[in-house]
Amino acid sequence: MNNPNKPGSNLDPNLRARLLKESKNPYRGLRRAVWIALFGSAALGFFIMITNIIAGDTVSFNDLAIQSSALLILSFLLYKDRNKQVED
Repeated sequence: MNNPNKPGSNLDPNLRARLLKESKNPYRGLRRAVWIALFGSAALGFFIMITNIIAGDTVSFNDLAIQSSALLILSFLLYKDRNKQVED
């Protein structure tokens, strides 16, 4: 039974579904962009440190540990925030 007094009852079903999806997972696009940018930065820093080690320069173990842990954490966050296809 459709109630004409119900707010949102005249919404397009596709728009309603999209708004419900966004309300369950707000700012997903912005969050993904931040994770990707930070992951790229960590990967670039790790790559530079590895090339410095190969070139024979000294790199602090603490710096390498911080960079590799940032890379692992950000890759986990990207994995956790992926699209999950749920079949209904």
